[in-house]
Amino acid sequence: MPLPPFLTSVVEFLRKGYPEGVPARDYIPLFALLRRQLTTDEANAVADELATASDPATAEQIRQAITAVTREEPSEQDIARVSARLAAGGWPLASPSRTDSTARD
Repeated sequence: MPLPPFLTSVVEFLRKGYPEGVPARDYIPLFALLRRQLTTDEANAVADELATASDPATAEQIRQAITAVTREEPSEQDIARVSARLAAGGWPLASPSRTDSTARD
């Protein structure tokens, strides 16, 4: 099933912001940040989309990062590093103008 336009823009932004792919050390803080702005289902949809375009090892790392976010919080330093990278690229969730009305869970 295709992603809604809002989530497609998030995936496209992440691909532009990380043209060589998201480094493994950024997965947990990245998905922690996503879970602050997106519902669990939306964050999982973004992860699935990123994973399907990745090699199997990367896809597994993404899935593990999603699981890890529910068990542990990344360090504030990691969050700050990833937040700065996203903000420098004009992170679309900085001031979301979402067309869908899904509620955070």
